[in-house]
Amino acid sequence: MKDTKGSLPERRTIYRTSPDPDMGLTDSEVRVRIESGWANSSIDSKTKTELQIVTDNLFTYFNLIFAVLAVLVILVGSFRDLTFMPVVIINTIIGIVQEIRSKRTLDKLSLLSEPKARVIRDGREITLSTDKTVIDDVAVFRAGNQIYADAVVLDGSVQVNESLITGESNEITKNAGDMLLSGSFIVSGSCRARLDKVGRDSYVSKLTIEAKKAKSKQKSEMMSSLTKLVKWIGIAIIPFGLVLFYNQHFVLGLDLQRSVVGTVGALVGMIPEGLFLLTTIALAVSVMRLAQNRTLVHDLECIETLARVDVLCVDKTGTITEPKMDVMGTVLLCEDRFTEEDVRMIMADYTENMATDNDTMIALKEYFKGTSARKAAETLQFSSALKYSGVSYEDGEGYLLGAPERILEEEYIKYRDRIEPFLKEGYRVLLLAMYDGGVREKVDPSLAMPVALILLSNRVRKEAPATFSFFAKQGVDIKVISGDNPATVSNIAKKAGIINADKYIDATVLDTDKKLREAVTKYTVFGRVTPEQKKRMVQALKGAGHKVAMTGDGVNDVMALKEADCSVAMASGSDAACRVSHLVLLNSNFASMPDVVMEGRRVINNIERAAALFLVKNIFSFLLAAISMIAVLPYPVTAAQLSLVSMLTIGVPSFFLALEPNTEIVKGRFLRNVLFRALPAGLTNVILVITVLLFKLAFNLSQDTLSTVSAMILAEVGIIMLYRVCHPWSRLRRILWGASCAAVLICVFFLKDFFALSPLDFGGILILFTVGLAALPVMRFISDVLNFISSRRRTRREKKEKNNL
Repeated sequence: MKDTKGSLPERRTIYRTSPDPDMGLTDSEVRVRIESGWANSSIDSKTKTELQIVTDNLFTYFNLIFAVLAVLVILVGSFRDLTFMPVVIINTIIGIVQEIRSKRTLDKLSLLSEPKARVIRDGREITLSTDKTVIDDVAVFRAGNQIYADAVVLDGSVQVNESLITGESNEITKNAGDMLLSGSFIVSGSCRARLDKVGRDSYVSKLTIEAKKAKSKQKSEMMSSLTKLVKWIGIAIIPFGLVLFYNQHFVLGLDLQRSVVGTVGALVGMIPEGLFLLTTIALAVSVMRLAQNRTLVHDLECIETLARVDVLCVDKTGTITEPKMDVMGTVLLCEDRFTEEDVRMIMADYTENMATDNDTMIALKEYFKGTSARKAAETLQFSSALKYSGVSYEDGEGYLLGAPERILEEEYIKYRDRIEPFLKEGYRVLLLAMYDGGVREKVDPSLAMPVALILLSNRVRKEAPATFSFFAKQGVDIKVISGDNPATVSNIAKKAGIINADKYIDATVLDTDKKLREAVTKYTVFGRVTPEQKKRMVQALKGAGHKVAMTGDGVNDVMALKEADCSVAMASGSDAACRVSHLVLLNSNFASMPDVVMEGRRVINNIERAAALFLVKNIFSFLLAAISMIAVLPYPVTAAQLSLVSMLTIGVPSFFLALEPNTEIVKGRFLRNVLFRALPAGLTNVILVITVLLFKLAFNLSQDTLSTVSAMILAEVGIIMLYRVCHPWSRLRRILWGASCAAVLICVFFLKDFFALSPLDFGGILILFTVGLAALPVMRFISDVLNFISSRRRTRREKKEKNNL
């Protein structure tokens, strides 16, 4: 357990025990282990503490720059040019408050989905959170459970998949005395195991520590672009500031106050003070909205990935259909030897010897109720890789149950005409076969005698057709990947309204990477898919340039969920699936997916829209500062004047726009899209302000007139840019644009002293009117030129791709 500082407590030596699997530890033994620091405490908190949130928002590189600039302005006595500081302070407070709200919402939701452990204590099986377990606890593991601490099997037998920690996807049998590594998950079977290494000593904790040392988590495209942008701006402003001050004071001969104010004005314009904050807040609000829809976000940046998804891979059971299965009946295949009653007795014995670890077995146990007379000598629990399970008894009699084509192999053709009509009706068909071989060995079809077919059915979810119709309209392709027979899955996919559901294939024929890559682009429904193939299909889709989302709930989905760009698990599914996924649907309802995808699109589109407003100021400030340095011209705008433009045409509107509904499909790269939107206004600002500078040089205008006219031109261009960004119009956007215009006019006429605006004489007004009239035509011209260049590049790229084909 963590102390108040968030660090792990010091451990004291304890006496280790090997408790009885049926009794476990006593309460006093548990208490000693907790007090001695041997609880299974996590080393990796998923969220920041509130103190970390405050310090991360307060002590930033740009806040340091702002503080230094504020001190310089105070030292030269130009207090009205401190108007940029209230905006910085308000931004910081908003960021802290919003992130803390998001954290609290996320923490409450996490409690509902945190992993649970089953342990034996004082002879009773109890359920508690995994961080409340202690070393030497007797843990109960069943199919679907992820192993949360290194453990030694005491009794029972399980099939374990260690792919999440070793990369190897083979299923390994673990019996008494074998080690279970934390981070792996149970595929089938059940066991009791003693926790041997917990907390920071466990295998998965050591891997986590090494991974953190090796490299940081890869950022999403948007966050990576923003980080690089802010990094280079942060590096550039220092030499820019020094050179600009030197030119202003030592070359142009301006006094110290004007030199400092001009330099500060340029640097304030270069800093995208609200851009990163806006992104953080938009993502935090998005997390809260998703939480209200009962969706838990494990990875904040997956929200961006959701917005770009163009392929959605789904499983049949639990996604298209309801998770509950029903046995619809049996079909005898050997009537001269076995009756319906015989099948019932065989299945009653069979199911009694099997772990109740999947929906199919639950349905079978409910249907074939009876008194079990026989204890199996050997069992083979169901595996997604094998597609069958088996039992054998002391008298040598044995049975297999599973996919007909896997049990019969080449003998399947003899029974195909009896089996496939049921598959085409959408039934899941299991074959019960008497088997004379060892059930744990490779099946020999010649030793299997078909006894009966068992027909099962899942009901298609009522909301499934509407959900898949939504994705079709949004241009998202659906791929149905299932372990069931492809004909059965295809039939169910048709009922759910999935486009091209008749294009299906049996994955057993996809025995090479080339075949698999070709199949994922050609087919919609894939049946008899192994967990390893699911992962490779996701890899193939990603390799073809798609953004892939994957939904799943079972252990057979875990590797594919881990591989997907964005993974979504059902809370009702396995622990392992929930743990590796980016998102967890707490209501386990696939119908929530449209809302989740729309939330991703809303936040990313709006961040792009708002980011364009911020970059207009940055582009203008950098270019004008560079021109001022090269041409040795005075910087025309003060920090106070720039604060007016920044607050009313960028800061306030961007926060409203970032929270607006927006369902457009996200296309292109983030930084390119933002620059393409921002360049016309940024270049227009540079051209028009240079024009005003030339008027100053030609007619010997005062510095106050120059800065006031320039500030008003920037405000005008900002209003035009905001007008463009607000399209298409909505009621809120009309109000927002109108309010921004009104606010600018109020500040210009009634608060001009506060924002360092000077009264204009007739010459100044004439220049403002003349240059101002050119703003819209110049911006349109630059936009047309950029659109022409973009169109030419796109045409050449398409022509090149066509020639390559």
